Amino acid sequence: MKKLTFFVYHKEYHEFLQQMQELGVVHVQTSAEGMVPSGSELASKMEANKHLRDIIAQLENLSKAPQAAVADSDAETIMARVDELNAAVKPLQQQCQKAIADVDALKPWGEFDRQSVEALSRVGYTYHYYKCAKKVFDANAMGDYSYMVATDDGKNLYYVVVAPVGEEVSACGQPVELPACSLADAMARVDELQAKRQQVDDELVQLANTALPALKQLEKQWSTSIAFDKVALVDTERVADDKLMVLQGWVPEESEAEVEAWLSKQGSYYEIRKPNKDDVVPVLFRNNAFTKMYEVLTKMYGMPNFTDFDPTPIVAPFFSLFFAFCMGDAGYGLVLILLGFLLKKKLGKSMAGMMNLVMTLGVFTTVLGAIFGTFFGINLLNTELPQGLKSLIFAGEVEIMGATYNKLMVLSLAIGVVHISIAMTVKAINSTLFNGFKESISAWGWWLVVVGGVIVGTLSLLSVIPSGISQWVYIVVAAVGAVGIYLLNNLNRNVFLNIGAGIWDTYNMASGLMGDILSYIRLFALGLAGGMLGQTFNDLAMMVVEGQEGIGAVFGWIGFGLIIIFGHTLNIAMSCLSAFVHPLRLTFVEYFKNAGYEGKGVEYKPFEVKK
Repeated sequence: MKKLTFFVYHKEYHEFLQQMQELGVVHVQTSAEGMVPSGSELASKMEANKHLRDIIAQLENLSKAPQAAVADSDAETIMARVDELNAAVKPLQQQCQKAIADVDALKPWGEFDRQSVEALSRVGYTYHYYKCAKKVFDANAMGDYSYMVATDDGKNLYYVVVAPVGEEVSACGQPVELPACSLADAMARVDELQAKRQQVDDELVQLANTALPALKQLEKQWSTSIAFDKVALVDTERVADDKLMVLQGWVPEESEAEVEAWLSKQGSYYEIRKPNKDDVVPVLFRNNAFTKMYEVLTKMYGMPNFTDFDPTPIVAPFFSLFFAFCMGDAGYGLVLILLGFLLKKKLGKSMAGMMNLVMTLGVFTTVLGAIFGTFFGINLLNTELPQGLKSLIFAGEVEIMGATYNKLMVLSLAIGVVHISIAMTVKAINSTLFNGFKESISAWGWWLVVVGGVIVGTLSLLSVIPSGISQWVYIVVAAVGAVGIYLLNNLNRNVFLNIGAGIWDTYNMASGLMGDILSYIRLFALGLAGGMLGQTFNDLAMMVVEGQEGIGAVFGWIGFGLIIIFGHTLNIAMSCLSAFVHPLRLTFVEYFKNAGYEGKGVEYKPFEVKK
């Protein structure tokens, strides 16, 4: 990125901004104030545009047919109509709920003539309605009152007591107040309100199927106008009694020639320079098709600064590996591939990138699950697979220095060591490139002690280096690293202060590094838990069909299918949640911390006309 500074005469500024927005490559730097005053015209515009985006999102969820633009449609009129329909929904819903409650209250009493009730009151008698639990109803408690049971649902009795007007009645159960309308009127009211609600819903769906293009076009126009006003009113600095407008921005290096050619025609003063170390430089990702899918994970933590490496190329393969390790089942991977494919077809382009990520994670899960020997909770080592294929399955135990360990547990820890070693390597290289070697001696010292130790230990374990020689090699490596850690960690500071700072760093490293590596054992634990749960559902399903004959076998196989479908669906859902959250934690905490990644950068967003 190159930093631009413009000085434009105020009378030419409006036209200058219009042309710059048409050019569409300059990222405008937010001013120190950077806030839109509440209650201003611009704030009102932004609020209206937010409301428009909410309407678009609502209609996109309702759209059920290919969108066909309405001829000569007025998008603002459509907005107003959607607001009217949305305003009508809540009262209709409340009225419908009340009418349904009236129907539920009247159903136990059936349909009766309200005029007869009123006629009875004119001769001095009235009805009292009661609900009583059947097991406690006592007919003797009615005394001389006449009563009639309207409904007996097996649990409760709904009955009517006839008594003189004004006389207090004591009967079994609780008195019931009935709505003033009849059951038929209440049911008709429900049908009427539901029909009105359906009309509102149908009109919203119709607008979703026809008016979305017009609304989206209006949103682009409003967004373009808001961006223009924000730059002109908020991000521009005014000097020389408001006669001169000063604006700062950023442009990608490959667009520098294009911007200079345009600026040379404007007759305005400008300056283009490389960023300083303290500049907040917007970042534009440049990743291939595979790593681009994982940019959303990097953005969840924060954009890299221009003095950082983009972590996405490292995040992509390791997150996929972690996810597959936690799922650990080839069958579940196939389900993810199928689910991603179907949802991509259904949801369209808006979710294509996310569904591609789901399918990619499914592929990783399928491959790793096959290597681990698990398919829908079935241990492939216990099946009739050819022995040659079984020999490819990575399972069982391994002996290390006289002790036996689970292979997958050892693998998860080894992955952690590699992941953190890469993080420390990235930190040392990044610091050297942007701060210079003198400022990075401490980082390289720790790299020699930790990563160098890992390399030497691995070569010794593989018998590439004899154990006696490897000890001396590590002593030399650690000694050189210690010089950088304790003596040369800051060349501008007293040596005794350096020693103190090195001791403090050693404490933090010793207390944190082992915990970081042990955190990766969760990969093994989650994969093991998911596999055991899948196997448990299989065993439960088999128990249902074992020993069943005749009609019992039919019901047994139905139960088998229900347990398998429900159990594995539940297990897939829980495994996916764990396989997303925990790898994300390993990335955000263990990797980013050891790589020195802070995620405080700004995303490149050019000042452009929305098209």
